[in-house]
Amino acid sequence: MLHPLDDHPVHQTAEPLAHPATGDRNFYDRFFFNGYTRAGDLFFAVAFGLYPNRGIADASLSVVRDGVQYALHASREAARSDPLRVGPIAVEIEVPMRALRVSIAHNAWEIAGELRFRARSAPVEEPRFSRREAGRLVMDVTRFTQFGTWEGELEVAGERIAIQPAQVLGCRDRSWGVRPIGERGPGPAAGPPQFFWLWAPLQFDDCCTHFDVNEDAAGERWHQNAVVLPTLASADAPFPDSAAIEAMRDVRHRIRWARGTRRAASAELVFHPRQGEPRAIALEPLLTFQMLGIGYLHPEWGHGMWKGPEAVAGERWKLSELAPLDPRHLHVQQLCRARMGEREGIGVLEQLVIGPHAPSGFRELLDGAQGAR
Repeated sequence: MLHPLDDHPVHQTAEPLAHPATGDRNFYDRFFFNGYTRAGDLFFAVAFGLYPNRGIADASLSVVRDGVQYALHASREAARSDPLRVGPIAVEIEVPMRALRVSIAHNAWEIAGELRFRARSAPVEEPRFSRREAGRLVMDVTRFTQFGTWEGELEVAGERIAIQPAQVLGCRDRSWGVRPIGERGPGPAAGPPQFFWLWAPLQFDDCCTHFDVNEDAAGERWHQNAVVLPTLASADAPFPDSAAIEAMRDVRHRIRWARGTRRAASAELVFHPRQGEPRAIALEPLLTFQMLGIGYLHPEWGHGMWKGPEAVAGERWKLSELAPLDPRHLHVQQLCRARMGEREGIGVLEQLVIGPHAPSGFRELLDGAQGAR
């Protein structure tokens, strides 16, 4: 099956671009965006995924405002001429790696808007994610992350919110490859569930920092990344030379888990450069965003789940009423105030902790923290 992009000289295999190089049913291609005010009173996120070997495309937008999280979900059969639109949600690449637009048409669930993301940094490629369980490849992913600002307007539950770039920051990522999506495949489980994931893109006035780790039950890492990179003078400024992006030799994290939960009451990241003194970043959570709102761990609107030729739905939650150890609520992004030396910034600490993790004191599938650690 041909795709309009087949007219460009960008092929990596003998297949048309509509067909991935692998037939793995869990191959995916995803956009992710988040945005937040410097004051910490608004948070939104968007996920948009294509699953060509499943024939599915889906998208979600979710907003936290005044202690309530609103979510809009859409899914459709993937064989359409407009690949970046699902129901009322559309993504437009205006200038690759410079400017992208997210549009949400008016709908019955009172979430709509026009949002434009403009780059505040160069895109940063994270180390490749590769993971096998019981000899079976379950994750093989490339991802890049980019910092930016937002402008436009959001409408949420009858409120019109002006999105101004001086006040609304955020980041986006693009990832593609193989990872667990949809329903579990056939065959025996590889073992009791265990996943430890932290991801922290943070913005300061003159630089940005990025950090992520995956660890096993003993705390041994199978993936890590930490960089410091400069901000751009403008969205159109040339990207800095790769030498300006400082990759760390090592990174350490200290999470003080909130009692009875698996989410942070506070956190510290310590970046160890190849030369020079370590840099400590203190994180103070301001609000919690449920990744459930954009499909992660959602029992009905999970990524790559067949919902029929076309489906749209919405929902909302009062965040204070959600049980933090409910499996649906484990995956969160916390908007955090960040302090690095004299610098003060803002960003997110994403957390997903399932099963044992000895350094954190977690021994069971879903036991909560016993107190400050």
